[in-house]
Amino acid sequence: MMNPLTGRPAKADLDAVIAQLLAQFGQRATTLPGIRQTHANSLTWVAPQPPDIVVFPDTTEEIADIVKLCAKHRVPMIPFGTGTSFEGHVNAPWGGVSIDTSRMNRLLAVHAEDLDCVIEPGMTRKALNEQLRDTGLFFPIDPGADASLGGMVSTRASGTNAVRYGTMKDNVLSLKVVLPNGDIMTTARRAKKSSAGYDLTRLMVGAEGTLGIITEITLKLAGIPEAISAGICPFPSVQAACDATILTIQSGIPVARIELADELQVKAFNLHSNLGLNETPMLFVEFHGTEQSVEEQAKRFGDIAADLGGGPFEWATKAEERSRLWQARHDAYWSALALRPGCKVIATDVCVPISRLAECVVATQEDIKATGVIAPIVGHVGDGNFHLTLLCDMDDPQDIETCRAFLHRLVQRSLAMEGTCTGEHGVGQEKMKYLLDEHPKATLDAMRAIKQALDPLNIMNPGKIVKV
Repeated sequence: MMNPLTGRPAKADLDAVIAQLLAQFGQRATTLPGIRQTHANSLTWVAPQPPDIVVFPDTTEEIADIVKLCAKHRVPMIPFGTGTSFEGHVNAPWGGVSIDTSRMNRLLAVHAEDLDCVIEPGMTRKALNEQLRDTGLFFPIDPGADASLGGMVSTRASGTNAVRYGTMKDNVLSLKVVLPNGDIMTTARRAKKSSAGYDLTRLMVGAEGTLGIITEITLKLAGIPEAISAGICPFPSVQAACDATILTIQSGIPVARIELADELQVKAFNLHSNLGLNETPMLFVEFHGTEQSVEEQAKRFGDIAADLGGGPFEWATKAEERSRLWQARHDAYWSALALRPGCKVIATDVCVPISRLAECVVATQEDIKATGVIAPIVGHVGDGNFHLTLLCDMDDPQDIETCRAFLHRLVQRSLAMEGTCTGEHGVGQEKMKYLLDEHPKATLDAMRAIKQALDPLNIMNPGKIVKV
């Protein structure tokens, strides 16, 4: 039983689970403090809360055994991929068992003619694309970090390619999931569409491990483009860059990537990656298609940019030049550290309807200037999603309070513009409080009802998304 005051499992139950896991898994289970600590949150200011034991299963059946054991003793379980999430998803607020899926990293099947593949959850997106290269196919969702695909499913991840290829919810066909009672569920077949009952695949995508543990994923794939063209375009202001983004999308130009970096983020790129760019707001863009279509798309975008005072357009014609640009973009989190040495980066995101994007970003920049915080802005602006890498002195209580107040205003601003508190980072622990503002009571009650129906003991990644 759980202690009703602390929420933690009774010591006798926890000891029994730990003893059995150590006996069953041998060196694939550990209570070493260092490993337990690395399986707690570390990428935001949510305090790390390590599990009591970490287990490294190899199969779905082993995960089912762990779940049944934990359910019997009411011990919490926390699924773990690579630990790159930002909102405290992998913390263990009441202790328990961290189930690390990193050993389950195989590509199980490729159906090239159907444009799909079947993988285990511990495979990372880079490893998948390396193995797919000879097939002429790739998996396009690119959140920047080399995250596990199980984690990307769980947080409903997005990334730089989302404007053309969608997010994880658009690219998952089926899942195999171990439910909180140990039953093994398959959510769908491989068919591209179905009307056969509730859409349990979409229920599990973005559930953040609170409804079950994903052990197998069937993903949509895309063909590697014949031609790729990428470049950067400076603008006189963030407003102009956002307006160019809006017009590009509304004009139907099938841009693959369109990423905003404000002048402070460009400065950070220069410090970290030695890009030598003019420190002015910029759009990083990329087009996929045939040689002819890519050239046409680039020209149309260039015309829009010029009408708004942007340019000159600088193209990266070689693959290594493109990779250098996009690697700098993916390193935004780390590059921000150079702007205020000794401080912690607090990464967060919001998303608004694209028609409100310029208004929201400009208002956020004005808030940054008025508040005096250091917070460069980057964004997957093709779908209205932008990120801040806020730098905070964690030894200064006043700075912490200032940063918290600023982030609260950011979320409230997004919600006031019919947006969301998180476009792709997820809820975890840190953004639970904002769901009360984003959703009606009936919506949250429905979420709780689903959680209680599937996990009546509240042992599957408890303390995340909604309170039960």
